[in-house]
Amino acid sequence: MMWNFDRYGDALALISENGQRVTYAQLAQEARKLRDAMGGRCLVFTLCKNTPASLLGYAGLVENGVVPALLNAELDRDMLTGLYEAYHPAYLWAPEGFAWDGCESVYSLWGYHLLKTPFGTETRLNDELALLLTTSGSTGSPKFVRQSYRNIEANTQSIVEYLKLDASERPITTLPMNYTYGVSILNSHLMVGATILMTECGIAQRDFWTFFRQEEATSFGGVPYTYEMLDRMRFMRMDLPSLRTMTQAGGKLQPELHGKFVNWCREVGKQFIVMYGQCEATARMAYLPWERSLEKIGAIGIAIPGGRFELIDVNGNPITETGVTGELRYHGDNVTLGYATCAADLSLGDERGGVLETGDMAQMDADGYFTIVGRKKRFLKMYGNRVNLDELEGMLKGQFPGMDVACGGRDDHLYLFATREDVLPEMRTFLSQKTGLNIAGFHTQPLDAIPKNDAGKTLYRELEQYVH
Repeated sequence: MMWNFDRYGDALALISENGQRVTYAQLAQEARKLRDAMGGRCLVFTLCKNTPASLLGYAGLVENGVVPALLNAELDRDMLTGLYEAYHPAYLWAPEGFAWDGCESVYSLWGYHLLKTPFGTETRLNDELALLLTTSGSTGSPKFVRQSYRNIEANTQSIVEYLKLDASERPITTLPMNYTYGVSILNSHLMVGATILMTECGIAQRDFWTFFRQEEATSFGGVPYTYEMLDRMRFMRMDLPSLRTMTQAGGKLQPELHGKFVNWCREVGKQFIVMYGQCEATARMAYLPWERSLEKIGAIGIAIPGGRFELIDVNGNPITETGVTGELRYHGDNVTLGYATCAADLSLGDERGGVLETGDMAQMDADGYFTIVGRKKRFLKMYGNRVNLDELEGMLKGQFPGMDVACGGRDDHLYLFATREDVLPEMRTFLSQKTGLNIAGFHTQPLDAIPKNDAGKTLYRELEQYVH
């Protein structure tokens, strides 16, 4: 068993925004009933919301040997059809208003129902397979990351250790459950018998903060976009006496904003912890200890307990010198089994052997702390010069705070995307001057909104349509 919910008995596992309270004993009992309704181990598509029923369709199934594939409940119907046809799940666990041709509702609980498909258990599952998650950029593709029981357990235990989590924690949901960072928050708090506050409200809604104060939330997590929004909302003026910890992952936070939150947390006696992870490593690979967060602004920190990093040069050799850029490679029990693009792949075993090529370019300092400097594939050649698109984005966000911007393009054609057309010429001039590159190679494209996935990360692939 992954969590052994029964051991926490009558302790509260979940509180929802509509007042529903679920104990660990109830969670364990209802999870067994749901498994029995399915008849045992099989593949289930769980359409996720931040609700108790949705969590049951994740944690309750993993706990009982059923393999859920976590998908956003609002996923485009055509995309869901593609996944359904590619993987042939035995069941769908979905909100009660959801219907699917050829499926029969056979069980219901807490506003969700179980839809039996015509496929039965024809999809073979490897014994180690515990969970399927989409990668952050592939929501519309049939690509899943295959996570094992050992992956989840190892990563969860390391997170509990470095965050020093215990049963007194009351995290509030700010991220989708089908997102690797969001589900890792659930994993780690269920492991220690904490109480999870579940809400479908976003941080921009008053009801979120009402629920936060009413149930005395102690922590939340966010991606860079979350903290950019909080800054615009003047979050630091809010009175939140129960808040202890804020965590950040899902991309690099701008150094100025990182410093702003760290300083505020130090002034008011809270912790701000930056982390780094990928779905391919279950969730987390690095964290920045809060005690060193000011002196190491911009860094992802050190490897989590049980993990190890190394930097690799273009010839595949390890880099041992400080301040030298190389590709970041990670070693640990949380490195997942591999990818799946069709049902047949779910019978495969471990294809990675505990080693992950992250695709991120990084440097190490004299203290052994790592800093990401860009993605291996997020580079362009501009008139023979290698340009890091992530660095350029960082320059723009630093010069034009509060502006939603993105960079893309192809060799010798750099595109700047922003939601304010009137500022784009100024951005173009600024980047040309900062980089010393000919302004003729810079192109601008105004957009109503920068495309983002449900976790707030920029969907660079969707920007490619504007590149000529």
